[in-house]
Amino acid sequence: MAIRLGDTAPNFTADSTEGSIDFHNWIDGSWVVLFSHPKDYTPVCTTELGRLANMKPEFDKRGVKVVGLSVDDVESHKGWVKDINETQNCTVGYPIIADPEKKVAELYDMIHPKALNNLTVRSIFIIGPDKTVKLMLTYPASTGRNFDELLRVIDSLQLTANHQVATPADWKWGEDCVVVPAIKTEDIPEKFPKGHKVIKPYLRTTPQPNI
Repeated sequence: MAIRLGDTAPNFTADSTEGSIDFHNWIDGSWVVLFSHPKDYTPVCTTELGRLANMKPEFDKRGVKVVGLSVDDVESHKGWVKDINETQNCTVGYPIIADPEKKVAELYDMIHPKALNNLTVRSIFIIGPDKTVKLMLTYPASTGRNFDELLRVIDSLQLTANHQVATPADWKWGEDCVVVPAIKTEDIPEKFPKGHKVIKPYLRTTPQPNI
């Protein structure tokens, strides 16, 4: 059965470039980004892993762990990491899971039914500290992933997990948020003392509450 938003992320134990990982233990109360690659030594994925390596401080700042996955073995991963570091001017500082038997790929429904050799699709899962799946994205092989968008989504997820707001289209850190419908308009001033605007009875905005 396919994973859905809100499901508990399936647990697994697997080898990685940083040793054995028991996934649920590894999460350890953090937010997590799990992203898959079809195989090692692929061009677009090389740029992605390098980009993520250089952006890792931004994920660290948000308390987010990142982990990659590919169906090749650990030794292949380590060789690929050398190429990534060399060509992308970075230092890969996060684990890459080895999944040669495709157990994790199948567990997370990453197998592409129309791909050769049952390669994994390029999926992303954002998983919360409660071990539930908060976001899923799947990209085609020809289009590199946007890690700035991942940071934007994480900012939104972390904000909305702790405050009774949602984030509107194209929202970025520091912009106004939408007050959730469950809050009555007359109760907004007490909950959001920075102020609010009523655009329609169902559309109320307030400054971002956690800054």
